[in-house]
Amino acid sequence: MRAFRLGVAFVAALTAFAQSALADVVTDWNEKACAIVGKVGPGSAGHRYMAGVQVAVFEAVNSIEPRYSPYVARIPAPAGASVDAAVAAANRATLAELMPGERPAIETAYQAAMASIPDGQSKADGIAVGERAAAQVLARLKADGADTPEAYAPHTSAGRYVPTVIPVFTSWPKRKPWILDSASQFRPGPPPELSSEVWEKDLREVKMLGGKNSAARTAEQTAIAQFWEETRPLIYHGVLRSAATAAPGRTVAQNARLLAAASMAVDDALIAVFDAKYTYNFWRPVTAIRNDHAAGRSMVKADLGWAPFIPTPMHPEYPCAHAYRRARSARCSRASSATGSRCCAPAARRRTTPRVSGRARTTSCRK
Repeated sequence: MRAFRLGVAFVAALTAFAQSALADVVTDWNEKACAIVGKVGPGSAGHRYMAGVQVAVFEAVNSIEPRYSPYVARIPAPAGASVDAAVAAANRATLAELMPGERPAIETAYQAAMASIPDGQSKADGIAVGERAAAQVLARLKADGADTPEAYAPHTSAGRYVPTVIPVFTSWPKRKPWILDSASQFRPGPPPELSSEVWEKDLREVKMLGGKNSAARTAEQTAIAQFWEETRPLIYHGVLRSAATAAPGRTVAQNARLLAAASMAVDDALIAVFDAKYTYNFWRPVTAIRNDHAAGRSMVKADLGWAPFIPTPMHPEYPCAHAYRRARSARCSRASSATGSRCCAPAARRRTTPRVSGRARTTSCRK
């Protein structure tokens, strides 16, 4: 269990550090927002919500202290408007709309923040800027396509039963990305052919180590799998906050930009991963292992008693959503630590990048 203990200690240390003297109004509210959004449950919806929250915060801060190109639009801000009030108001307005069931908790956090800001024109102006920033971001979210009616057609032949639970996030490929030109811009090449040695090796490894009752999986491997089962923003934003508070001298504007850019990048990564998942519709290990089929140079004999250690999510296997999320969070954290401010800049969102192709070994992914 050494990896699990180290992992828990690592996340706890990050959270504690984010609450240190280097934290600011942006990182403090990010922690509050993550706790509230975390109640939406596992999956990709929480990352969409956090992107909306952090973009609203960025637009509010950047309108009062303009340093960067806006992502949506710069809001006219009177001189002297309170940044602290703007950040609190942007969080409150965005979270209340996206998480209406949590409005009492949101209001409690907001009123506590307001109590520490002196009354006056500066406070009133900051609130107005934050609310306008939230309104324009919420309007964008409302039109991003996330509410497109679900229209998944189960793959079967007439008259043959298939499980009747509909896969999740089937409309995500139709969403308007924050930064990408399209959901398919970075679509990877197809998964390994079933006749390939790659598929044969991967399937054998998953069957041996990924089974619920595996005798080959070590305690450390079990702990690692349990740690990374988390899909909500809680872990990822904890890492981002640690990057935002790691270097003395970082400004509120820099941290607002980091959290907005990274949140957009992660949400866009999930749009891209579901585009690829529903393009290839590649089967999950539990389906492959429970069906006779040729794998590479071998013939797989159906193991009807095999079950995965972690319950299989309701979406296709390839590519791995966890890898996409981690890669974007890590890239933004590293970029911010290395440069102090340059991270997936919203100003660069319209740059056209060639489509990426190629085959990736992610058949052992559990998410």
